[in-house]
Amino acid sequence: MRMQLRNATAIDISKQLVQLRQTGGIVTQGRVLTLVVCTDGPRGLEAAITAAIGASREHPCRVIVVGRGRAGGEPRMDAEIRIGGDAGASEVLILALHGPLADHQESVIVPFLLPDTPVVVWWPNTPPEVPAADPVGRLAVRRLTDATNSSRPMAEIVSRLPGYTPGDTDLAWGRITYWRALLVSALDQPPFEPIESALVSGLGSEPAVDLLAGWLASRIDGPVQRAVGDLRVELRTRTQSISLERPQDGRVATLRRTGKPDSLITLARRDSSECLAEELRRLDPDEVYHSALTALSKVEYV
Repeated sequence: MRMQLRNATAIDISKQLVQLRQTGGIVTQGRVLTLVVCTDGPRGLEAAITAAIGASREHPCRVIVVGRGRAGGEPRMDAEIRIGGDAGASEVLILALHGPLADHQESVIVPFLLPDTPVVVWWPNTPPEVPAADPVGRLAVRRLTDATNSSRPMAEIVSRLPGYTPGDTDLAWGRITYWRALLVSALDQPPFEPIESALVSGLGSEPAVDLLAGWLASRIDGPVQRAVGDLRVELRTRTQSISLERPQDGRVATLRRTGKPDSLITLARRDSSECLAEELRRLDPDEVYHSALTALSKVEYV
């Protein structure tokens, strides 16, 4: 169910929400958080909404999508409300702020935050330089960015470190969760030797590969190299080599270990909805992500 409201106030929107719930028989029990999605225009808007709705099936929430409308003219707010089948397990408010009102997003958002529940903010496109210092970011316990959508992904992920605040993370980190788990599992077998060196390769425009290299650099004493090429991680110990590789557009990875048969593992690229759902499972600071960011300076680019 969708409802459009033009030149609306917070009271108008709240009244319409109540009316839609009553007429549609929809209740809001079980909402566990408020997810605020900050967009910088129509680019990627529907993709971000789809990802948020997908994540809400695991974490029922209120989704508030706020973006800039026309820069000139009088301050005005247009809204779209989606509930029921159009909103998954959430209720979605899409707010377009026109004129000077666009510079006061935090004031517009506050009346719609669910009481006594945590707030998570996600910037799917261009985040502020320091998310925790942003007026909207200050409302949140978790602040999510996505360097993958940046025009300069590597520079974007590196820029996250100087302004890092506990509670920050990037969806590129969630894209390598299974890779990290598989590598740890492969090492948790005899002969239990420490890693002496590592090589990580992949697309130059994929920040998840850089974070994977940073994670390894934060965990081992030897050199870690980051190359551009096939999607592959190779770990070398004193007596063996362990590699995990997958075609760039593939869904099946190959795990190779010295002296053991190859293993084929389903390892498709995770979409934004999956990564977003993973980040919403934890509302505490991700110290391992911070360690990976910090260790990027140790990675050798070849």
